[in-house]
Amino acid sequence: MKVKYEDRQKQKVIAITTDTLVVGVDIAKNYQWARFVDFRGIEHDRALKFKNSRGGFETILARIREICKKENFAKAVVGMEPTGHYWKAFANWLEKQDGIKVVLVNPYATKQAKELDDNSQTKSDKKDALTIAKLVKDGRYFELYLPHDVYAELRGLSTTRTGLNKRKNALKNTITAVMDEYFPEYEEVFKCPLSGKASRHILKTCPFPKFILELGEDGVTDEIKKAVKKTVGRKKAAQLIETAKESIGVDYGEEAAGLKLRLMLEELELLEKQTEELEGQMADALHQTDYADFLLSIKGIGIVTLAACLGELGDPTRFEDSRQMSRMAGYNLVEDSSGKNKSGTKISKRGRKNLRCVLYQMALTMVATNDEMKQLYHYLKTREKAPLRKMQALIVVSKKILALIHTLAKKKENYDPGKVFGHVRREQMKAAA
Repeated sequence: MKVKYEDRQKQKVIAITTDTLVVGVDIAKNYQWARFVDFRGIEHDRALKFKNSRGGFETILARIREICKKENFAKAVVGMEPTGHYWKAFANWLEKQDGIKVVLVNPYATKQAKELDDNSQTKSDKKDALTIAKLVKDGRYFELYLPHDVYAELRGLSTTRTGLNKRKNALKNTITAVMDEYFPEYEEVFKCPLSGKASRHILKTCPFPKFILELGEDGVTDEIKKAVKKTVGRKKAAQLIETAKESIGVDYGEEAAGLKLRLMLEELELLEKQTEELEGQMADALHQTDYADFLLSIKGIGIVTLAACLGELGDPTRFEDSRQMSRMAGYNLVEDSSGKNKSGTKISKRGRKNLRCVLYQMALTMVATNDEMKQLYHYLKTREKAPLRKMQALIVVSKKILALIHTLAKKKENYDPGKVFGHVRREQMKAAA
């Protein structure tokens, strides 16, 4: 049975009872602040500043136990913001303590609520700790999820892959900028300068007109043949010579720029090798889950993208329905209007950015290779009433992918094209065809 968002919110408020001690903690690198309130928001005991260490953790735990005993609280709920990475060690340690429940508060909610008490936007760790505690007692929190199994490995691998891809893209952009400055016509000879072995070798050895003209056609041909054993070497060499003669690129600092280019290409190749190794580990970790075979039966879903998706989601069966997964990605709709201007709705984007990026990649692939997703995508863009733009349609496809992942994982079934759409959606697409 699906639980509505309003009902879940009500359950959270009810969970904070008269015998619950609510603790708000503002996390920082070296020292944290903690404030203690009851279900009405009345503060108990003085604020506590404790160190981000085992000794500090034991200090706040002792204070919680002391207040609970003195004020007859039966349980304690500790809330904190999931910003940065410093909160993880404290949350992981608290989870192992008896009678302590750890929850998380959206940093945006803290920012919006902190002016309620003193009508001031002033920020301080001590003040924020009280704001967090009061948000928790009002049920404005979400449950903590720290995977300790294969999903923790997938999350770590996925995060590392994202970092590697960012560094690779930055390098590629810088390499392109250097070539645009010194030899902007290079792409007329090699359409994809960074994808071919011959082009990469030229970029390392003689990337600019000065070096190319010094080598001559025979010299450039010899360099190309060092990278690829094909007959295209002389043809490409002749093209490079002619293009270099007409280049408008700058003609100063070529030696330094050439060294910079070679070092960046070597770094790029190292990152590509690391990415290949990492993706192999992601594939191994994916097959350790209980759902890999079922989810890979979906046509168009790749091993690496699925592993990255599960790394962001965690165990998909922990969600009651796919709408919770959509909210986690930031796909929930919010009104986009101002005054008399009613422009419709947009996605909130208050969720995992990396998850949205992975789903976007999956959606792009599936609308090209999966017949059902291709049909849905076409229908959404061409339907008579309220047709969607390309990006909007891809978001709907992404949400459908989440629904498929949730359903197949829950039921442990293989993908069945006949079950992808319900009766109403099938009739809609059939009428629009």
